[in-house]
Amino acid sequence: MAMQVAFGVARASPNPLLTIKNVSVRCLAAQASTKAVQDKTGKNIVFVDGVRTPFLPSGTDYQKLMPHELARHALMNLSRRTGIPRDAVQYIVYGTVIQEVKTSNIARDSALCAGFSEKIPAHTVTQACLGSVQAMTSAIGLIASGAYDVVAAGGVETMSDVPIRLNRNLRSMLLKMNKAKTPLQKLQLLSKFRLSHLAPELPAVAEFTSGETMGKSADRLSAAFQVSRQEQDDYARRSHQLAHEAHEKGYLTDIVPFPIPGTSKVVSRDGGVRVSTPEQLAKLKPAFIKPHGTVTAANASFWYLTDGASASILMPEKKAKEMGVKPKAYLRDYIYVSQDPVHQLLLGPAYAIPEVLARAGLTVKDIDVWEIHEAFAGQIVANLKAMDSDWFAKTHMNRSEKVGVPDLAKWNNWGGSLSIGHPFAATGVRLVSHAANRLVKEGGRYALVAACAAGGQGVGLIVERHPDA
Repeated sequence: MAMQVAFGVARASPNPLLTIKNVSVRCLAAQASTKAVQDKTGKNIVFVDGVRTPFLPSGTDYQKLMPHELARHALMNLSRRTGIPRDAVQYIVYGTVIQEVKTSNIARDSALCAGFSEKIPAHTVTQACLGSVQAMTSAIGLIASGAYDVVAAGGVETMSDVPIRLNRNLRSMLLKMNKAKTPLQKLQLLSKFRLSHLAPELPAVAEFTSGETMGKSADRLSAAFQVSRQEQDDYARRSHQLAHEAHEKGYLTDIVPFPIPGTSKVVSRDGGVRVSTPEQLAKLKPAFIKPHGTVTAANASFWYLTDGASASILMPEKKAKEMGVKPKAYLRDYIYVSQDPVHQLLLGPAYAIPEVLARAGLTVKDIDVWEIHEAFAGQIVANLKAMDSDWFAKTHMNRSEKVGVPDLAKWNNWGGSLSIGHPFAATGVRLVSHAANRLVKEGGRYALVAACAAGGQGVGLIVERHPDA
């Protein structure tokens, strides 16, 4: 039934990427929206700035590092970049998805290693794919409540060294062995040992509710929305080309170079950007559903797991003025959404974008900059088709009409997760940083950040350029 429903959407929607090859990216001089978005917090909360390490494929230059070392680098450079003293920060929130067992509270441990005062409280949040977004919105809540004024928020992920557990049967045996009082009791426990108990337990790569990997879900979603292999490859090639151009032109100022310990090497660029020809992409075989799937290593951000960290600083506008700080943007509104984790796992943006626009009193045409997480190329195209479908809006969102398709000349102009990489808990700050920096560079007023997430969830966030930026 769900597959039939999705096909109904595809038939009702034109292909929003028919002209993807001809989209030219430039600094837009179009008239910015004159609409004012109401501040719901009473604090006019601002995004001062965001920084990040270069994002690298796991198993490469960061492979010998622990997560707190990447997070420490981001936090230290956040203070240097903004000129805000570390002791001026009042609270720290950090996100992570695959938890390092030695740093149970990565926010606290990273902050202490970065030289922040032991008097500054910190806590860690987790939400797969949205870790640092959740950290930032948690910071918004702390500031809006009046509990704190200056809050650092970020996220870190290290997939080069993930925690691998002993088999549950072996864990149970060892725990019982610890309680055994006599040699006979210990021998009785050892007699139950089997070689199969040595098989390790790896962190889950499949959705808990469906048992299906995101890659397979993306393949099914692409088929349901009739997204072709060529559409996906074209979009992926666009992402890599734009990321390459952004690096070459010096646009990615959120990156802070990372010196690799024990070597003379300093990493200053994202490690996954690869500009390929259409012919090279066409040669790749399906990665998840074989032999007829359309998701490949080139059009999926999950194909190479990524290491990296990010950090940002938020405060009320009044506080920024008191401190002499020039923020880049206001964080105006946000919303989290949740839907069917089996058949609509990756449709978070299609649900979140109309909702956050309605909350802010804006339309698609009011948005000057779009920064959308690219989990898979097919997922992006499917979301665009859903947004362009009256049938989807009426059937699944209880809306009278579709929200419409954004202008792709404003969409992920500096590349996205397909090319830049996706450290699960660090991408959110990267998205907001790119949104704020693009607003400044392109002269726009409003940006919209959106992402899908594990468990069939998603987020939408409105960013407004600050007049002093």
